[in-house]
This record gives sequence, C-alpha cells and structure tokens, in this order.
Amino acid sequence: MRRYYSDGSIPTLEVALTEYMNADELKKLAKHTNQKIPTRKADIAAVIKRYLDGERLQTVWQGLDDLQRAAVAEVVHSSSPHFLADRFAAKYGRSPNWGSTDKYGYRRNPSPLAFFFYGGVMPDDLKARLEEFVPKPADAKVKTLSELPPAYPLPRSSWNSTTRTKEEGTDEVPLAVHQTELTAQRELLSVLRLIDSGKVAVSDKTRRPSAVTIKAISNILEGGDYYPVLPVKSKWRDENAGPIRAFAWPLIVQAGGLAQLSGSKLQLTKVGRNALSQPAGETLHRLWSKWLDTTLIDELSRIECVKGQTGKGKRGLTALSSRRDAIADTLAECPAGSWIPTDEFHRFVCASGNDFTVSRNAWDLYICEKQYGSLGYAGGGQILDERYLLAFLLEYAATLGVIDVALIPPAGARYNYGGLWGTDELVYFSRYDGLMYFRITALGAYCLGFEAAYQPAPVATRPVLSVLPNLEVTAIGAELDQGDRIALDTYATQVSDLVWRLDQARLLAAVEQGRPIDEVREFLAARSRVAIPATVTRLLDDVMERSTKVRDQGLARLVECADPALAALIANDSRTRRHCMPAGERHLVVPAASEAAFKRTLRELGYLVAMGEVKSAKRRRQASGRKSASRAAGA
Repeated sequence: MRRYYSDGSIPTLEVALTEYMNADELKKLAKHTNQKIPTRKADIAAVIKRYLDGERLQTVWQGLDDLQRAAVAEVVHSSSPHFLADRFAAKYGRSPNWGSTDKYGYRRNPSPLAFFFYGGVMPDDLKARLEEFVPKPADAKVKTLSELPPAYPLPRSSWNSTTRTKEEGTDEVPLAVHQTELTAQRELLSVLRLIDSGKVAVSDKTRRPSAVTIKAISNILEGGDYYPVLPVKSKWRDENAGPIRAFAWPLIVQAGGLAQLSGSKLQLTKVGRNALSQPAGETLHRLWSKWLDTTLIDELSRIECVKGQTGKGKRGLTALSSRRDAIADTLAECPAGSWIPTDEFHRFVCASGNDFTVSRNAWDLYICEKQYGSLGYAGGGQILDERYLLAFLLEYAATLGVIDVALIPPAGARYNYGGLWGTDELVYFSRYDGLMYFRITALGAYCLGFEAAYQPAPVATRPVLSVLPNLEVTAIGAELDQGDRIALDTYATQVSDLVWRLDQARLLAAVEQGRPIDEVREFLAARSRVAIPATVTRLLDDVMERSTKVRDQGLARLVECADPALAALIANDSRTRRHCMPAGERHLVVPAASEAAFKRTLRELGYLVAMGEVKSAKRRRQASGRKSASRAAGA
C-alpha cells in the first residue's frame, strides 16, 4: 500500500519501486537492464535496485541523452524532489524523452529516464547519491536585442471564401517607443503640483481617480497617455485602450504616502510636499518599493473582461506581493539597457524559478458566462498570468520610469485568447496587449538594486536645431523626432512648422511643470550645432533667477478679526505671535502646521476662531441701527 508523505517526497528507491509502481510498470522499466525479468513484483524491484547500485548509477546516468541528463540535474540541485515540467520546458524549450505511448497517450513504454523519477518525484536516497557526480545545470538566460526592429511582425490570418482556404501572413506594425526615465521624473512633479492645486479627485472607497481627474492628468502627461483617443467605429468595436499612466499616477502617489484623501480630493502629505524639492529619482525609487507591497489595487482588476474577481473568484486569488515580487525578482536578473520581448520575458519568469500564478482556482474566473467561459479550462490560467504581467509592466513599472517600452495598438496584438469561449467580440483581452518590448532604464537598475546610486542620464547629443540670437529655435537637417517636438513645445512657442521662439512666460511654465532651466540649457546645447547665443543664455539665467525668488511655503489659513486693534493684539501677543503673521489691517495668516497651536493659544487670550464671516465694529453698529429703525417703523 502506498504511503503518502506530507511534503510529497519519496524517502528511498525501495519505497518508490514497491509502493509507487505496479508489476506491469516494473517489467517495462526492467527491460532497460537487459537482464532476465522475474515474474514476482518484489524480484523485479530487486533487479532494478541492483542495476542502479554502486557505480552503476553513474553509468546509467551517462547513458541518458543531454536533455534527460539536464532533467536529472535540475532536480538533483534543487530544494524539491519534484520534476517541474512547465519550468523545464520554459528553460530548455521542450520536455525530455520520457518514452513512447500509444496513439491515445496511454500504455507508456518508459525511457531510461524513468529510473530516476517515480510519479515525477526523485527518491531522497537516489538524489543524495546523484549529488556526488551530477554537475549543476546552467542558469536560465533571457534573450535580448541590442536594437529594436523597425516594425513588429504581427501574424495575420484570414479566411478566403473563394478558395475556401485559410490565408496566413504578417503585417509590419510600426512600434511606438516611449523612453520613460526622465519623463517619469517630470510627470511625478507635475502630478504632485496638480494634487496641491486641489484638482485630483478619487473615490473614497476604491481610491481610483474620477473621469475628470483622469482627463486633467492626461493633459499634463508628456505627449499624452500611451495611446491616443480613436474614433469609435461602432458600439461593438471600440479599439481605445483608455487611460494607463493617467490612471496609475493617483494610485502610485497614494500607495507611496505622498498624498492622502481629504473629502473627495487628494491633498499632499508632509512627505509629498517634501518630494517637490527632492530629487525625483530618489522619490521614484521609494515609490517602486512601496508599490510592490501595496494592497490599494490588484492590477488584475484593470483587465475588465475577466469576471468573478469580486465574487467567488476573489477567494482564489494569490497574494499581490508574491506576484509583484516574482516579476521584480525576474527583472533584477535581466540586463539593463537591452530590449527584451515580453513573450521572452514571460518564458524567463517561469524558467528562472520566479514563476507565479494569479489564481489558485481559475474556475471561478470567467469570460461572459461562468459555465462555458471559465478560465479554468486549458490555457486560461496561462493567459491570465501573462496579462497580469503585461499590466504590471506597462501601467506601473513603465509609469515609474523603471522600464522603457515599445508598443503597438492593443487591438489584435495578441490573439492567443481566441480559443476561449465568449471572446469572439473582444478586440483585445486587455489594454496592455500592445506591449511588445521593454528595456530596463538606468533608473530601473537603481530601483531593482543593480546600482547603489542613481545618476540621471545625460541628454543625447544630436545636432538637429539652430538656436538663434533672436531667441528663435529652428529645425534643420533630419526631421525632428516626437520627443524633440514635445520638448520644444514645452520650452517655447511654435511660430511655424519648423520654428519655435523662446520666451520668459513659456520657460517659467516649463519650470513649474518640473523641468529645471539646467535641463532646458542641456537640451538646447545637445541639439544645437553651434554654441548657445549670449542672448539665449541671458534669458535662461534670468528665468532661473526669477524661478527661485518666490517660494511655496505650504498651505495656510486666513483668519479675519473684527477690528484692527484685535488683529494687532493677537499678532503681537507673546503667546500667539509665533503662530501667525499680519496680512492687512484685520487679517492674520496662520500656517497649516501651526493651526492647532494658534487655536490653543488664542483660547488663552479669551477668543475662538469662528466659522463664517466676522463683522467689524462699524458693521455691527450699522446693523444695530437698521434693526432699531425697523422696530421704530413697526411701532
């Protein structure tokens, strides 16, 4: 009778042969010994044991082919006795030869590899003996590209009704490349300033941004969100991906403790206010660490076609931190600066042993209808894991500047979900389907622990502009790329198709959006064929000086007094003057940080801060006179 062990292990080869194999299975395996096979089960097991005894075990192992020896090595040098078929296939591209079967997949005739595994488990004593001579397997590697292809070869398939045949080919789809390292740093400051202005509203239950907020944030994103808004062809075919970065930023700053809900809107915390004057790269590093542990949102919820996430399916979902850590750990094993296909990265996640699963029971997650559209059917769980990976990478890792991304439109980008019931009308499975390549940035290397410190990347030198003494910037030579145009639109006013003009107001607005003047100066120097003219240098110096003359010292409350004498009394009293300052004859300004202390000391003076309008002595006399006149008229 087979004994079961809590960890799924098999202690000895003897137990494996006698309890995990029947007589027929033992006979098939014993044929590889080239010895006479007895009839009794115990005797057959003894033949196999002798065949694997002593130094003969190494001889049997050497008789395996390369892939079979790799299968043995993977288990011998792992902490588990189990052979992990999916991980092995991901690492080596195929499964080892386990033997032959009939056309129905039954009646297996085992290969010699079966001497080492019994029900996919290697006996403990056999594993200990193999450790003495089986070398460690090579580490899994991720395949990278030094350069992106000019376009993505998207497979195409269509049905020719005339010839009644299936026609296949490829469409060359242009890639949209987004370099996020510097963009993320500027957008972070812009979002924090938008929050400080009281224009970011979120739900008090889900903490997700409102539609108005998403529109406001989209307007401050460099070049807009990843995908432009497209005209809807029909109500059945909307190819718009919707917001990605604009959705992510409010959640990221909340998860990182930079903003908190006050009423229906976000307000900056003390940490968030300090972030406005700190290096953005350091802040993004902290935000990345915080996001790995947040429970504010499950990225899976952004894949709206998957139903059941708030019902029974929620109970089967795995811990958020375990999924994110698996992806982050795998990113940390990838080289920085090289492009990685996302399909290859998904393979590497599994091959490196960092594999994760979104749901322990995908049967309760479904498309359209639970009975037929359940994701528990073959392939559904893998599609779920892949889409979660894409969502995490594009909506959060890229938004935080950890990775650059290369995208195509999501509609039709990945059709591996076509075999699932209920997906016929989906133009894409998720808005993230268009993420085809990514590369880890210098900021990402810092966030992932590659580097101990972060140094912002310098602006690439490419002389495509002419900066003139009259403050005009003219495009020359090769056509400007989209990034250059976005930068010029931020720094200067466009006066014609290829000419921009620098001016003080535009530059001050750029500084307010998080672009320091040194960055503007560096950009112009890197793009200009000649030295920057003195007139432009003076303008930049003047704007830099003006941008530091007035400083934001935080929020404050304006308090109105009934008369100038009371305002002077409070402003000069030794108990209250430390917490306020005069603003005109009857008003005082109280910094937000001193509000509680001001109210406490004001009570010691015998006064309270009343809510609403405070009437001056003159207006009280006027009001009293009107009441007296009214009573007299009534009499």
